Amino acid sequence: MISVLVVEDDPVAGEAHATYVERVAGFTVAGRARTGQAALRFVEHTPVDLVLLDLRLPDMDGLQVARALRTSGSHTDVIAVTSARDLKVVRAAVSSGVVQYLLKPFTFAAMREKLEHYARFRASLGHDREATGQAEIDRAFSTLRGVDRGSLPKGMGEETLAAVVAALRAHPEGASAGAVGDRAGVSRVTARRYLEHLVDQGMAHRAPQYGGVGRPEMTYRWAGDPDAG
Repeated sequence: MISVLVVEDDPVAGEAHATYVERVAGFTVAGRARTGQAALRFVEHTPVDLVLLDLRLPDMDGLQVARALRTSGSHTDVIAVTSARDLKVVRAAVSSGVVQYLLKPFTFAAMREKLEHYARFRASLGHDREATGQAEIDRAFSTLRGVDRGSLPKGMGEETLAAVVAALRAHPEGASAGAVGDRAGVSRVTARRYLEHLVDQGMAHRAPQYGGVGRPEMTYRWAGDPDAG
């Protein structure tokens, strides 16, 4: 599970953001903070994978929080959540180590998309090995921007791919194409096609499952889940 700290001074908005995070498979809210100092203290004592960070906090600028995390040696990633549209702020956010930028107001679908892209990014860089080359590194960083329509095989769509990814990540122990298809609301054949695409992209693992009569059934596991592959 990817642990998230929600940093938002507005209690209503903070509750909504936390609820959104919990609705995305593979993510869990580790805590909430309403000030920058509270956020830094929390991460110091309870390391998290991701901080969902409001940039306008009552005690300090959110970018100061992001920089303080880097200065402290924390490996926590940051997604900025703000209504600020000034491109200077966007540029400053990037230089402060922010990996995603989410503009207020936003829908659950918009947050889910950012979180799922982030999960794919973590999965693509989660292996203790050297990259095979520039293409693999470029592909990993491109996941933060989302799936390029041109990179999908003909006949495949982003929405179905996102549904299959969410369904697969809901089965950390692995699942068949049929099980993934049932959860994603698509046929087994369609699910298998998307799953094979994920395997080709290094985002999922495939292994035969023995035990029954006849040919073994293929089981797929999301590459970012613990002990996968």
